[in-house]
Amino acid sequence: MTKIVGLTGGIATGKTTVSNILRQAGIPVIDADQVARQVQTPDSVGLTRIVKVFGPKVLLPTGELNRPALAKIVFNDKEALKKLNEILQPLIYDAIFVQADTLKKQGIPLVVLDVPLLFEQHYDEDCDYVVVVYTDPQTQLKRLMARDHCSKKEAQARIAAQMPLSEKEARADFKINNNGDQVALQKQVASLINQLKAK
Repeated sequence: MTKIVGLTGGIATGKTTVSNILRQAGIPVIDADQVARQVQTPDSVGLTRIVKVFGPKVLLPTGELNRPALAKIVFNDKEALKKLNEILQPLIYDAIFVQADTLKKQGIPLVVLDVPLLFEQHYDEDCDYVVVVYTDPQTQLKRLMARDHCSKKEAQARIAAQMPLSEKEARADFKINNNGDQVALQKQVASLINQLKAK
């Protein structure tokens, strides 16, 4: 019986690092961001719909999606972000569960779905357990500014655009505190894997 584990967190809380540790432990991880890229490749249904809504200005001369141009539009406009999610989320959802079903048929015991919008897009309803990676607000802000080379104001706007981390924590079955270093994080993930395997 395959257990589906949802993995989420806030922006720059270290969810990707946790994903990588899980992969190294031999657990398959389906990454929603990678799937999102797949449904927006040139000539895909996703990209065709994006261009229809946002116009050709979101395309590069190569016919690929101009991510920074699209990000600029949607990060400052809630209505635009909603339209983008309405286009992409159903396509991403379907593609993720095609992969999950394939792994289930192979009898894999644990499959992790790495989904930033896990609660917002109701993936938690399809998961047996949910893991939330969190940090304190100061650490999150500092890491985001360092990672994306953005101003404090831009970083705060990005954090504010997401569901509050405290709300995600409250809804989690397991929590991973990533305020510390890599060693502390690896210990927590190892403990998580043992708990999941024991269930």
